Formats: sequence, structure tokens, C-alpha cells
Amino acid sequence: MCGRTACSLAADNLRRACAYRDRRGQHRQPEWVRQERYQPSYNKGPQSSGPVLLSRRHLQQDADSSERVLMDMRWGLVPSWFKQDNPSKLQFNTSNCRSDTMLSKSSYKGALLKGKRCVVLADGFYEWQQQSGGKQPYFIYFPQTKDAMDKETEGDEEWKGWRLLTMAGIFDSWKPPGEGEMLYTYTIITVDASKDVSFIHHRQVRAGKGLAGMPAILDGDEAIRKWLDFAEVPTQEAVKLIQPTENIVFHPVSTFVNNIRNNTPECVAPIELGAKKEVKATPNNKVMLGWLKSSQEGSPQKKEKDLPKWTSEFIHSPSPKKTSADVLQRWLGKQGQPAAKKHKA
Repeated sequence: MCGRTACSLAADNLRRACAYRDRRGQHRQPEWVRQERYQPSYNKGPQSSGPVLLSRRHLQQDADSSERVLMDMRWGLVPSWFKQDNPSKLQFNTSNCRSDTMLSKSSYKGALLKGKRCVVLADGFYEWQQQSGGKQPYFIYFPQTKDAMDKETEGDEEWKGWRLLTMAGIFDSWKPPGEGEMLYTYTIITVDASKDVSFIHHRQVRAGKGLAGMPAILDGDEAIRKWLDFAEVPTQEAVKLIQPTENIVFHPVSTFVNNIRNNTPECVAPIELGAKKEVKATPNNKVMLGWLKSSQEGSPQKKEKDLPKWTSEFIHSPSPKKTSADVLQRWLGKQGQPAAKKHKA
């Protein structure tokens, strides 16, 4: 599952970090829609709002479907067919959507078949490992380059800062009965986690339900393009992108993040597990340090000497043999579409 994320880039830098090439090969940055609503945060939970990418055609019918816009939406999908006058009256949790049920559950199926696909943006997400003394939180994110620092640069230079985690999502729009403003909401699709990530969950998994889940991560702009361009890529093709990934790294963080009200760089700052343990520096260590040092303006800053050292592990073992993608393939077969070839780890 994905129950907490961080997205700390300022609005302008977030836009630059999402640069892409449109159908004509032109380099573009997505336009913000309702930018004033966006609030950077190191600790976002369900029912809070967060940034997503979607095709411009969802908002403008004659737009090129390869063009992207940024929008701030509420986390926790409210289906368009919901009849109550208050979305808080929704009786079930829609912050996450299991990939093996998203084409059968009415909360998600209608929006998905209408092409309402989005990419949820984050620095990374948090997971908790159950231990004898309580739960130990971890921060999980893409591997970073040595240039990945949130630096102010002029013009439309290529973004060299933090590589955002790009998670597959479904969105919908709901309007209350009578007068009221349209509410845009999203859910994050989850898939079976790799064995290396599942150790963090450390919980018994129900028989037949696979390993503990993690967000469906879209790795690379081609995957993002196919997921967003609903006019060119039909649902039957897009769902083949929903696969587990091993291209992520993680490190332990302080239980400070457990309190949703805590919203400072300390939430993502790595800690050393165990006392008097020698920690080896890695490239990701230095990247995170630079990122924290140059966090958005107005956030509490930490000096380099005050930040703890840490280790970061690459997740490299093969994906589980049986994944929720198998369920999708069975659904595709029922639709008369050829099943996708299995990806080799």
C-alpha cells in the first residue's frame, strides 16, 4: 500500500522537473492548473492534496492529448456517480487501488475505462516495518544522480534536480448536488511488491493475495507518455504498464514522520539504525544531503553536520513469479485482446 508521501519541490521547480517532449518532439513544461492550491510537503497523507500530471484533453476537448498539465488534486478518489452531498460520507477507503481489482470495482472501473489516468508525483513514499519495539519508517524513492539538487537556475535549462517518483493513478471529478465546485480526486494504483520491499511490511499476507503491495511506478518518460495519452493508448494497452519495479532505493527515517502534523526535512532525513555502527557513504547519501540542504524557501533548514549519515540499498532481486499483472492479463484476454508478454526481471 501507499499511505504517506513527500513532495517538497516548489511549484515552479516541480513544473521544470516534469519537462517532456510532446507528439511533435517539442520540449515542453506542463502548465499548472490551480497552482495556488499546491502546497509542498514532506508528509502528505490521504485526504490531503497533491500534484498529479494528466492529459490536457481531459480539461480541453480540442487539445492535443500528448500535452500535459499539472493539477493539485485531493488524495482519495470520489467517484463521479457518488450521490451524497459530502465526499466524507464515502463509506470505503479509496486512497489506494489494487491493480488486480481496478477493472472490476465500480469505484475505479468507470473512470479507468474513460481514460482518466494520471501520474501522481512525489519525492518518494513512506512504508513502516513492524518491529518488537514499534514500527520503523522507511523512505523509498528513485536512485538519484550526483547533480540531483533543488537548485535555482535561469530559463528553461534541463532540470538537473531531484528525480521525482512517478506513480500510476486514476482520477475522477465529482460535483455535489445543486451548487458547488467540482472536486478532483485521485487514487494510487498498487501492485505486488518485490521480496526486498516486502520485508518492510513484515506482516502476514492473506492466502492468494500475493505479497504486500507498493505503488505502481512508471519508470521513464515513455511509460508516462503511454499512461497519460488516453486518446492514443487505449486502456487495454495502458494497463500492461502496471508492473512491479526494482529500480528504487530506500533508507530508514525517524519516527518523527509518524505524526502527520510534522512537516520538515527531518521527515525524509536518513537515520542510522543501531548504535555505534559504522556507515559507508554512497552516492545517494551525498545526493540526499544536497537535496535537503537546498530545500524549498521557508522550510526549516538543517546544517550538513547536523544531518545523520545513512546507507541506502538498491532493490535488485527478481519480481515475484505470480503478480497482480496476471489478473490484468486474464482480463485482457476476456476483452479479446492479446495478452502482453511477461517482462523478464
